[in-house]
Amino acid sequence: MNDIQYITKETLQQMKLDLQRMKTVDRPAASRAIADARDKGDLKENAEYDAAKEIQGLLEAKIALLETQLVNARVIDESNIDTSKVSILTKVTLTNLGTQKQVTYKIVSEKEADLKSGKISVTSPIGKGILGKQVGDTAEVQAPAGVMKFKIEKITA
Repeated sequence: MNDIQYITKETLQQMKLDLQRMKTVDRPAASRAIADARDKGDLKENAEYDAAKEIQGLLEAKIALLETQLVNARVIDESNIDTSKVSILTKVTLTNLGTQKQVTYKIVSEKEADLKSGKISVTSPIGKGILGKQVGDTAEVQAPAGVMKFKIEKITA
């Protein structure tokens, strides 16, 4: 996963805090759990030891992934967003031409996507389909339910 991820300053800070917590709190806790399980006797038949080792392995994988994401992260200054076309960190109002319903989404990185709060990933089907479009343009989006058509109504920062 060597793809550059564009994120906000707040997300970068949260990622750094998460990494610090994993290294300073979670990692020592996993080591203690392994030591406690090891003290309970024969390791060949010790399910608690196996589980603690597995948890440690998963934690180390998460740490490695987060470190890679941080290396590839690029912070976007929200005050410099170009609203003439749909791009990352723009807020877009769309009309679904099939249902005539309007929705507003903020286009964000995969790390920040949260559909419940109206944030969709730039790599999602809708995100990909509307990227680079301007107000008045129609975008055809290939979704699991089939092709959907959206009209770009408004783009704001």
